[in-house]
Amino acid sequence: MSDSIRYCQDNKGLELNGYVFMLNHIHLIVTSPDMAGFLRDFKRFTTAKFKANLETTEPSVLKLFIDAQGSYRFWMETNAPKKIENPAFYLQKLNYIHENSVRKGYVSRPEHWLWLSANPASLLLTKLLAT
Repeated sequence: MSDSIRYCQDNKGLELNGYVFMLNHIHLIVTSPDMAGFLRDFKRFTTAKFKANLETTEPSVLKLFIDAQGSYRFWMETNAPKKIENPAFYLQKLNYIHENSVRKGYVSRPEHWLWLSANPASLLLTKLLAT
């Protein structure tokens, strides 16, 4: 997923403002000149990567992602995008995603979760700052 985000930053004008990668979902705060295009391409790219990874590493798990039409479905049909129109709303959403791993009981402090924009050692953040 991080490769897809980096690609969109480098080639599609995506700005990553906050994120958390959880075990079964992600939250992103992004700015894009084409948000619908970003979501479409991100889902398409990561679906292909997920499928290839599962075919190689966990082929028996892959069948769990086949929908009623026989297609692989890794993402929900709908998204819940919210337009951030003021600084208070932005901070509310950023705090929500930063607290996600704590609410789930994975860590005691947000900055302890590796795939989180609040963690200075985050693999994604480290790579993004290096570019």
